Formats: sequence, structure tokens, C-alpha cells
Amino acid sequence: MPISDPEVKLEQAVAAVRAAGAAEPRVGVVLGSGLGAFVESLVAAVRVSYADIPHMPGTTVVGHAGALCVGTCGGLAVACLQGRAHLYEGHAPERVVFGVRLLARLGCAVVLLTNAAGGVRTSFRPGTLMLVTDHINLTGRSPLVGPNEDGLGPRFPDLTRAYDPELAELARKAAADLGIGLEAGVYAALLGPSYETPAEIGMLRLLGADAVGMSTVPEVIALRHMGVRVGAISCITNMAAGITGERLDHAEVERTARHARDAFVGLLAGWIRLMGEAGLAGGGGRTG
Repeated sequence: MPISDPEVKLEQAVAAVRAAGAAEPRVGVVLGSGLGAFVESLVAAVRVSYADIPHMPGTTVVGHAGALCVGTCGGLAVACLQGRAHLYEGHAPERVVFGVRLLARLGCAVVLLTNAAGGVRTSFRPGTLMLVTDHINLTGRSPLVGPNEDGLGPRFPDLTRAYDPELAELARKAAADLGIGLEAGVYAALLGPSYETPAEIGMLRLLGADAVGMSTVPEVIALRHMGVRVGAISCITNMAAGITGERLDHAEVERTARHARDAFVGLLAGWIRLMGEAGLAGGGGRTG
């Protein structure tokens, strides 16, 4: 008989990761398209393929390795998801957020989300790093639709501070310490998988969006539902449709993410170190 209880599925996934010998992480990181190189900075990392984690959705997008890696960074145990599932791949919202719910259940008090995004703000350039301060959910989907899972969180979670202000300040400090430019702005999530039209980008600019992508927001909703602190950074890998007049393609996204690799890895490592010093990763997410 198929297993339908989300908490039972999470328990089985946690057991599989523990059986691989992974330490209990305090910080989780989700690595978006072309940004998976951060795991190379982890010390004594244990790698578990998504295929070996019960109920974990696989990845089909180029640039998403499909593995959970647990190691040490900045004195903290860190769990990294190398790649994520997307709504546009046909996954139900609860499948899309299974990975971040797993991070919370493994013990992560903080989860840092990353993504490759299109620049809506005309002053951005490919390679810009943007601290996400808020989002606009235009996917038409939420992982919380349906009966509430009371063991995960409340029926009506507050998203007033979806992106934790204390974490944001530490990100700015980490960037300043390293001399890395870090913009800040609002991320708009659309369903995809097609890139947006110029008219849609014009609409997003009027709505107050600075960047646009096809991920992250369902994960933020699920994590805040579980009481986990969230921080997020977008790597602006291309200017959105209609701004430059050039065609958009995923290969460009990957190339730009690779070029931003050193700054991105340095920023994440510095951010995690400052979190440890500030004591912001001292406890796990809600467990019941």
C-alpha cells in the first residue's frame, strides 16, 4: 500500500540519511542551477544520492546533481541539497518541498536557499548577487493547500518576515567583509518552464519585482510553516526578456553561474561562519 502520511515519509528519509553516517546538520543549503560547487568547500562531507533517500524526488534539470551532502563549514555541520525539484517538472507542491522539509527534520534551524534568476531591475547585470528580501508568488501553487499537517506547523503561517532580517544583516556583513557586491530585492516566482514574455517582465517590474525565477518560493513557505529561519540569494544569470533584446537559454544561465562561482562560494561560507558566531543555528526546526 502506498505511504500517504508526510511525517512517516520524512521519518523514513531521515533514517536513510542517518544510516549513511551523516552528522546532524544545523544549517541547510539548497543549491540552484549551476551553483552546486559550494559542496566542494565542505569538510569531511558525506554524500547521499537522492535515489537512495526514500520519497525524495529526483532532478531532471541540467546543473542539478541530485545529491544530499553533509559536512562542516565555518565550524557548523551543514547539509546541502545539490539541486531541487520544480513545479514545472510536473511535481506536486508537497513533492517540491520534500527536500527542505527533510533538512528541517534532520536538525537544520536555518536554511539558505539559492537560485539562478533573471534580472528584472534594469541596473542589474549577469553575475549580480541579490539578497532576497521578499517574494511575490505567481505560481498559483502552495505546498500548504489541503488538510493541514499539524505536526509540521500551523494552519495559517505568518510570512511577514519570510526572509529572516537577522540572517539578512549577516549576509550583508559577510559580503562587506569579503568586498563582494550584494544587491537586495524582491523575487517573483512563476510556474515556468518557458521564460517570461517582455510584457510579463513589464508587469513584474510594476508589481515591484527585481528578479524572476521558477523555484524557491514553495520552499520558503514550507520552511516558515515549520518554524525554520530562511535566507535566500539569487544569482542573476541573465537579464529578463525584453531588456537586452537577446534570446534566453539555460546554457547561458549555467555559464554565468559558473563565472560567479568564487564570489558565491565565498559569500555562502562567510555567511555560515557569521551565523555560527551569532548563535543563530542553535536549534532544529519544529518537530511537532
